Parts: sequence; structure tokens; C-alpha cells
Amino acid sequence: MPDKPDIRSPTRIAISNQKGGVAKTTDAINIAGALAARGQRVLLWDADPQGYLTMGVGFDDAYTADAPNQYTALKQPGSHDVGDLILTHDEFDIVPANIDMFQLEQELVSAMRGRERVSQLLADVEGYDFVIMDCPPSLGHLTDNALLACENIVIPAEAEDTSIRALDILFNQIDTLEENFDETTITEQAIVVSNIDYPLDGEQKSMLEWFDDTFGDYIPIYEFRNRAAVKRAFNDGVSIFGSDEECDQEDELLQLADHLIENRGEMV
Repeated sequence: MPDKPDIRSPTRIAISNQKGGVAKTTDAINIAGALAARGQRVLLWDADPQGYLTMGVGFDDAYTADAPNQYTALKQPGSHDVGDLILTHDEFDIVPANIDMFQLEQELVSAMRGRERVSQLLADVEGYDFVIMDCPPSLGHLTDNALLACENIVIPAEAEDTSIRALDILFNQIDTLEENFDETTITEQAIVVSNIDYPLDGEQKSMLEWFDDTFGDYIPIYEFRNRAAVKRAFNDGVSIFGSDEECDQEDELLQLADHLIENRGEMV
């Protein structure tokens, strides 16, 4: 990581789609890895109670650790120093999920500022260029927390027709949050279509055309092919940029990282 962190507040980006199986966690790790490869100081935040990201980057013990942890911090954000939650990884820093976070969805429903707990914690985060937040595969209070705290979103998707309905639901939720929280604008920074196999079958070809026709004029679209090297890197606890194995998807990820870096000044 760079020796001199950017003194500006970090740019916050949620990786979110309530539909499961869209490579959300893998995308979050590799986007963070691409940004780090471009010299950015990155904090990767696991907001998913399932903890796949946390365990995927090698912090299994943190997922079951006692307080202080992300669960206790989100219950009482004013009583915790977010720095106590941050762990160091060779590529980026991590805020791990904790198994007790499964209790949060119900607890936050009736809690004061229940959708703003992550925002409260992030207010004290300094010394990073980017915070990349992996959201749960659902549209509950934890995902709302992440979207409101980040106000920027990269949307992982797959080239299958179920993505149409999933994106419609996600955009409706974003509209609802913007309507209910004054001065909040959540901006779609990119769509990442993952798990693409060539030669394309009819459904994938049709869906890639749909993504381009529907969003191509105002949301950049990136295509990540299905590669065993990506899965092996995940199993080794790193992004493809932290792996010794070369992967032909690095260029596409670096293009996405460059887009995020170039547009950082326009993000909240």
C-alpha cells in the first residue's frame, strides 16, 4: 500500500445486488485488489453477516471473535473506535463481518437511526482512498445502511434474464432511500456482468445486448469472464492481483479501477 495515504475522506462504494450468485463477494475482493494495484489505499468492509468475504481473505477467526467486533460496533457506534475493527491484509485492510451480525436485521428495525449506523462508524475512517463495502444478498437494514453510508454503488450481475427483475427491485429500493433521506443521492458507478462464458449462448448474448441498450449511455458496463484462476485466488485468500497466477481478466478490472479513480472527485 502507499506510504502516504490520501488525506481526503475516502470514497465509499457499495457492491450490492440482492440476487444471490452474482459473484458479489468475488467482485468486491477483486475491485479492491485492482484499486490497490493502482496504488490506492483501500479498506474492504464486509457488511454481510454470512462473512464470505471475511473468510475468503483468510480471517476466519475474526468472524467468530468476541467484542469488539462489527456487531457490537453497529449496536453502539458511538462507543467504538472503528480502528479497533480494522485488520491488515497484504493488499488492503479489512473490516471483518461477525457471526453475531445475523441478529442485527431485527434489532435495527426499531433502533434509533437504524439505517445510519454504518454512516456513523465511517465518519471516523481516515487515511484511505476508497472504502469498498460488500453488502448482504438482500434488501434489509444492513444493505440500506451500506447504500446510505456509501452513496455510490457498483452493481454485480449475471447475463441471465433474472437480472432484469433483480435490478428493477434494487433501483426501486434506491429510489425509496433517496426519497426518505433528505439530500441523499445514490449513484450507480458501474455494472459488472460476471461469470461470462465464451462462446456466448443465446441468453448471455441477448442479456449483454440488454445491459448495453438499457444502461450503456449512462452507466459503464464491465464484463468479467468465468476463470478458474479467479476461484483459485479466492481460495488462497487474495484477489487475482495478489496471486502468483496470471489472469486475462486483470485488464478489465484495472479499467474499472481507473474509471473509479478518475471519477473520484465527482463522488460524495
